[in-house]
Amino acid sequence: MSVLPEALLFLGIIPALVLLYISLKGYDGYYKDKIIFLTFISGIIAGFISILIEWYTVGVGIWFIILFPILEQLFKTIILNISRFHGKKETVVYGLSLGLGFGSIFTPFSIIITNVQGGNDLLILLIAISSFGIILMHAATGISIAYGIYTYKMSKYLIFSILAYLPVTFTIFLTALYNVGHLQVILIIYGLIIYWYTTKKIMSRILKVGKKEVKLSSKK
Repeated sequence: MSVLPEALLFLGIIPALVLLYISLKGYDGYYKDKIIFLTFISGIIAGFISILIEWYTVGVGIWFIILFPILEQLFKTIILNISRFHGKKETVVYGLSLGLGFGSIFTPFSIIITNVQGGNDLLILLIAISSFGIILMHAATGISIAYGIYTYKMSKYLIFSILAYLPVTFTIFLTALYNVGHLQVILIIYGLIIYWYTTKKIMSRILKVGKKEVKLSSKK
């Protein structure tokens, strides 16, 4: 593989932006473009820092399965848990943007690591495809954490996000241990399921709240 790291970065960012564009349909008026941009960029930066920490602490062994879901979700929580986001339904949309930015950095990282470890072109391609599942998972956990901040139930939804991400690190650890990285493609299925749940069952709740507010204001 001779592709420059700068070019690889877009392999994660472009799918994340496309998914963001699709997911924002129906949420007009629930967000500001400027904050969407800032949270997406913040996610990329936080994701990059998270990857560096994971890279330099790779020797933790099986603790990887537990420690890094906690680390990654805490990064998202720190960014979203500011006073201006407390109790605001639009925070949920910004959680989506943050999570997509966070997850986008994992595609180039996965490709580079697989290449360094001597993976062939087919394996690199499969790892790149499976990393889309990781993007979906970070978007889903971003939504969940943001919803917790919006509803003042941060601890509950933070724990949910950590537990939901455990199967991801378990799969990555297991496939790396037994040198069967191509099996990480199952992360796409898992990511789609959790992403569907958070967007359709959690994020969509703010639309119902918005409709109620409109009805109440029209009665006044």
